[in-house]
Amino acid sequence: MVKLAENDHGENRKQQEDVLLENTPNNFTMSQTGKNNSSEGETKPQTSFVNTFLRGSKAESREEKNDLQTTDSQPGDCIQKTATSDTAKPLSSEMELRSSMEENERFLQKLGKKAVDKCLDLNNCGLTMADMKEMVALLPFLLDLEELDISWNDFVGGTLHSITQQMHLVSKLKILRLGSCRLTTDDIRALGEALEMIPELEELNLSWNSKVGGSLPLILQKFQKGSKIQILELVDCALTSEDGAFLGQVLPMLESLEVLDLSMNRDIGGSLNSIAQGLKSTSNLKVLKLHSCGLSQMSVKILAQVIPLLSNLQELDLSANKKMGNSSENLLSRLRFLPALKSLVINNCALESETFIALAEASVHLSALEVFNLSWNKCVGGNLKLLLETLKLSTSLQVLRLSSCSLVTEDVALLASVIQTGHLAKLRKLDLSYNDSICDAGWTMFCQKVRFLKELSELDISLRPSNFRDCGQWFRHLLCTVTKLPQITEIGMKRWILPASQEEELEWFDQDGKRSIHFDHGGFQ
Repeated sequence: MVKLAENDHGENRKQQEDVLLENTPNNFTMSQTGKNNSSEGETKPQTSFVNTFLRGSKAESREEKNDLQTTDSQPGDCIQKTATSDTAKPLSSEMELRSSMEENERFLQKLGKKAVDKCLDLNNCGLTMADMKEMVALLPFLLDLEELDISWNDFVGGTLHSITQQMHLVSKLKILRLGSCRLTTDDIRALGEALEMIPELEELNLSWNSKVGGSLPLILQKFQKGSKIQILELVDCALTSEDGAFLGQVLPMLESLEVLDLSMNRDIGGSLNSIAQGLKSTSNLKVLKLHSCGLSQMSVKILAQVIPLLSNLQELDLSANKKMGNSSENLLSRLRFLPALKSLVINNCALESETFIALAEASVHLSALEVFNLSWNKCVGGNLKLLLETLKLSTSLQVLRLSSCSLVTEDVALLASVIQTGHLAKLRKLDLSYNDSICDAGWTMFCQKVRFLKELSELDISLRPSNFRDCGQWFRHLLCTVTKLPQITEIGMKRWILPASQEEELEWFDQDGKRSIHFDHGGFQ
């Protein structure tokens, strides 16, 4: 019993790691490290902030052109066409203008940024209260601003009104990202009042702001019929059932909506009826993410009625909704009506035999599938043969995740056979971790055939945290195979123990220093 608990703990830990990788912005455009690095070795030509906004100068135009051609883009920089229209409001004199611009230039240089007039990206810059004031002073000079990202800056919370009061000056804004800014209820109210000043808005991200929960109507009520919103992200906003119901009423107005992410709002499952009714009007929807939304059996039945209407859907994430496991047969069978589906993420849904059969039968019709995540569904183990036709027909499949699926040796042998016949030639990432029941013979068969995956870049066969095992002879086959995989960079082998003889083989394998492959293993005996 103790060992089982340890295994479960290991699974939960891996689930949490994957959720963080999928739901948090790992690629922060401006980190503290980036800020420090940006001030070093400034030998390349830099576009002056003053010159950028003192438009009409021929010298300035030539300088900007040269800069775009010779300067590498920095983290967080947005690449855009330089505006040429003279829209800046003139100050009383050119001297005052230059003084103001130089102050703004110093502000951006302090944050490791370049002067741009269509994109201001201060994501994860550790903005202080003083920085916020300087940024607000900058907005009147960014009349052509189309993108504003101040996500992951704690001091934004409680001060957003100072920004929203300037929204009328940036009426061309198309993208507004305020993720993880500790927004207050007053911030939400101020934002709602300002939205009508930016009618061109296409993307709104309020993820990881818990105060949005219970206050969402303050924002959504400003969306009018014909709104241009294409992307609405509300991840982990503590949305209530009432928020979900109001969202359902607003969705018919969002005719251009392409991405809706409501992940990690566990209380909206009860309002899925209203949301589903609204989704019937979003025929252009391409991405629907309901990860960990507490979907109940009733929610799943309601969703099953809507799925056939979303024929343009390309990404569907229903992961971490464990209650849908024994009631999703009808929903999963209707996935066949989504011919454009490229990504299906259904890990950790406690699927049962009947629901897995329905999924297998429907997946045959998903010929465009590129990402297929079935991890932590134990029913897959011993039944991978049900997906045989899907694996053969999925010529576009790039990511296949079967972690902790209780796979057995027969499953791996089947997978090896499919690989050998060339049906998974486009596969880039393969996750078979936490399947500890596979014997050495199974791993040998797999390692001998994986050489046919010429585009594979990541492979994970790690063991559970509670389990350590010695590598068998299959590891030699793996080393031999890796030499035939030109794209491979990462091989996860956590808790696999390599004998001393294999340590020498591994050292010999990398002795020329030309192979940039990371073997993440459990050490040597």
